[in-house]
Amino acid sequence: MVQKHLESLQSSCGNGLESGALQRLTNLLLVEGLTDIQQKEHDILQVETTKGLPNVSKSIPLEKLFLPLSKVSIPPRVSVTIGVAGIGKSTLVKLFVCSWAKGEINRDIMFVLPLTFRELNTYEKLSAERLICSASPHIPEPGCIAAGAAQTLLILDGLDEFKTPLDFSNAAVCTDPKKEIQVDNLITNIIRGNLLQEASVWVTSRPAAARQIPGGLVDRMTEIRGFGAAEMKDFLDQMFLDNRDLSSQVLQHIKANRSLHVLCTIPGFCRISGSSIAYFLKHSSDQSQEAAVVPRTLSEIYSYYFKMALSGDWLEKPRETLRIEQAVNISKKLVGSLGRLAFYGLLRKKHVFYEQDMKAYGIDLSLLHSSLATRLLLKEDMQASTAYYFSHLTIQEFLAALYYHTAAKRAIFDLFTESGVSWPKLGFLTHFRGAVQRALQAEDRQLDIFVRFLSGLLSPQVNRLLCGWLLQKDEQGGLRGQAIGVLQGCLHAEHAVSSRAVNAMRCLHEMQHTDTAKAVEEAMRSGTLAGMLTPTNCSALAYLLQVSDVCLEETNLSNCLTYNVCKSLLSQLLFCHNLRLDNNQFKDDVMELLGSVLSVKDCQIQRLSLAENQISNKGAKALARSLLVNRSLMVLDLRSNSIGPTGAKALADALKKNQILLSLNLQHNSIKEDGATFLAEALLTNHRLVTLHLQKNAIGAQGARKIAEALKKNCSLRELILSSNSVGDNGSIALAEALRVNHSLQSLDLQSNSISSAGVTALTAALCSNKGLLSLNLRENSISKEGGPAIARALRSNSTLRKLDLAANLLYDDGGKAIALAIKENRALTSLHLQWNFIQAKAATALAQALQSNSSLASLDLQENAIGDEGMAALSAALKVNTTLADLHLQVASVGVAGAQALAEALMVNTSLQILDLRGNSLGLAGAKAMAQALRVNRSLRRLNLQENSLGMEGAICIATALKGNHGLTYVNLQGNHIGQSGAKMISDTIRTNAPDCVVDV
Repeated sequence: MVQKHLESLQSSCGNGLESGALQRLTNLLLVEGLTDIQQKEHDILQVETTKGLPNVSKSIPLEKLFLPLSKVSIPPRVSVTIGVAGIGKSTLVKLFVCSWAKGEINRDIMFVLPLTFRELNTYEKLSAERLICSASPHIPEPGCIAAGAAQTLLILDGLDEFKTPLDFSNAAVCTDPKKEIQVDNLITNIIRGNLLQEASVWVTSRPAAARQIPGGLVDRMTEIRGFGAAEMKDFLDQMFLDNRDLSSQVLQHIKANRSLHVLCTIPGFCRISGSSIAYFLKHSSDQSQEAAVVPRTLSEIYSYYFKMALSGDWLEKPRETLRIEQAVNISKKLVGSLGRLAFYGLLRKKHVFYEQDMKAYGIDLSLLHSSLATRLLLKEDMQASTAYYFSHLTIQEFLAALYYHTAAKRAIFDLFTESGVSWPKLGFLTHFRGAVQRALQAEDRQLDIFVRFLSGLLSPQVNRLLCGWLLQKDEQGGLRGQAIGVLQGCLHAEHAVSSRAVNAMRCLHEMQHTDTAKAVEEAMRSGTLAGMLTPTNCSALAYLLQVSDVCLEETNLSNCLTYNVCKSLLSQLLFCHNLRLDNNQFKDDVMELLGSVLSVKDCQIQRLSLAENQISNKGAKALARSLLVNRSLMVLDLRSNSIGPTGAKALADALKKNQILLSLNLQHNSIKEDGATFLAEALLTNHRLVTLHLQKNAIGAQGARKIAEALKKNCSLRELILSSNSVGDNGSIALAEALRVNHSLQSLDLQSNSISSAGVTALTAALCSNKGLLSLNLRENSISKEGGPAIARALRSNSTLRKLDLAANLLYDDGGKAIALAIKENRALTSLHLQWNFIQAKAATALAQALQSNSSLASLDLQENAIGDEGMAALSAALKVNTTLADLHLQVASVGVAGAQALAEALMVNTSLQILDLRGNSLGLAGAKAMAQALRVNRSLRRLNLQENSLGMEGAICIATALKGNHGLTYVNLQGNHIGQSGAKMISDTIRTNAPDCVVDV
């Protein structure tokens, strides 16, 4: 009995499983119930709005789908797996059943009983025992399973195809497994646990239909993810096994169209798009230049698909012998009758049809064996009858639009009333307006794609494609112009930009009316959106947030939004992963709005910048409340606002519970000592925050001490910026104590904090034992030459510090020499900044000697130090043997002709230096000639700054002509060298000719 059951399942479920495309299905996303958009929006709109990327979720392997998540939890009884149309829900079920039947997974389950709701539609009444028998006729004693004698999994595939809505509120209770009841009643009782209490139940469904099952009855919900980049490529390669070049071209066209690329994460849609684009590519040479446009809109994709089907010219098999003319005539009749079935099925939310439905709509069943029908309509033979369903939801919607487009030109009554009893409606435009209004009023949004296709059928390109096949030629194009007016009217009607308005914009795009969207997109590129965001333009902006490449990396809406505009765009901002709203003069009322957005389960904002607004503690509190529930935000930038200590406290309290946020920037917010204290308390319990920016907040020594105490216990923070905070020596000493025990902090910024020798001595002593810090910024403090030896001691013993910034201190030659001696021994430091430290030739010579043996330092900054020609000569000698230094900054270093000549000699042999900045020296003509000679030989230098060096016209010409033989330089600056406007043009032209890849500022 069991063996027959296993063989039967392997036979029925093993067919058609393509192993190459199944890896995606072996890991499902573990989700916490349905999001708002999944409950309310059409499947295609869900994918478009979320850009094909589900919320960040944990994944669960298929083999663990029915196992406990932890040692203390229990297995789920009712599991629901959701996925949009065409994502692979039925394929997933087949994969699971086949793997189980082979003994590969879930061996603890004795019986797996797979059923589809298509099958259940054929029954009026069933008992639990008859249900078991219909799932597996080989089980002689269904009562054993009904009684829970064997561990059983009941699979119910395709809830969205069930003809009767599940009513959990009014379903009568039934506990008798032998009693026959209405099928919908049976299903509700099984899910509730009144019947088959011991069996596990697995339901698959499109998201909107899954909301019929109360959340409290679902123990585990999972979601099937769409294609990743590699999976999409593999899928297309599988489609075009014999032509990999064609597969690559198809993928290239898909990637070039962001909207199309997002939708092609759905396997069902990817197959249709891939077939259409491949058909276009194979026949583009046969078309006129006007028609040979790569399909970009949904309507164009499906027009090519249908044209391909109508001609019998499928890529997967040779052309049929039947003459095309005959095929077209037969197919036109079939498309017409299938279109009527599709349209009225769509209105009734009916996606599965049976033989009685086909006969009712006058469909000749003998025609369903044609090439066209088998591609558009799938057939499934069952015990009681035969079920028919469209190969993808969008195929049904396109057929419905074709039917409506044709019928609307001659209908005198409302086509949405199938009986024909309605007020007279004359003219295509009246029917088009009626369809748009119906779609706008539909709460479930299930007519949105139908209307989009209907709009697309009016586009000139689609009309050219299908004219003579499925459409009559629109000679004047008048219908299109009037339909555009109808859709534009929808954009003015709403105060808030809803997904309905966005869909209206997509309809206009389908009709190739893109003027508004292009104008707004150009304003986004140029940063001139301010003042032009009317309701219509807001709708265009919301549409562009989903489709424009301008928003691909970052959605920058800085300096252009008002309270009202922001409020109207709220529902669309939810899905912007990287959102910049800087300098919009936003006040606390906008933070209340944004807080509500961040609190929504659908929210996908990962990075949010609100810098340079007018946010006070009240606004910070609103954002803090949202952080308690938000699951997506990882980076929050609030710099240059006025949240104060109270606002800092609110955010700190949120950080104690929030374990998502990675980076918080509170620069220049007047949080003061109290605010720092609150944040320090949060750091004691928060184990997620990696970056904290607190510069310019007047936290003082006491605030720094509180943060230092927290650092002794916190192990997650990697970057801490405390610059311009009056930390002083006392605060530095406290931070030094923390660094002795904290080895997780990698970057510490203490710039401009009045730190003198006492503070730096403590910090450097801590560095002797610290094993974590990679970067230390002590720029613009009061570190004297006495601090040099302390820094040197740290550099001798520390083996982890990579970057040390000591610019704008008071080291003088003595301090510089001490550090140079340590550099000889240090093998870790890669970047050293000593700008503006009153260093002269002696320290420069010491540093040069260090460079002759040091093999780690890659960047050295000595600008604003009068090292002179003597110091330059010493450094040049070092460059002849050093092979690691890549950046050398010597701006305003009193370098003259002799120094330039020494440097030029070094550049002839040096192979590592890539960036050389000599701005503000006195190289003169002789120095320019020497540098020019070096440039003819040197191949490593990439950027050269000779700005303000008294080169004169002749010196600049020397440099310009030298580049003819130099193929490495990508940037040169010759500004401020008394060249004159005409000379600058000549120099620029010469460099452009000699080195076309080199950018020149002159």
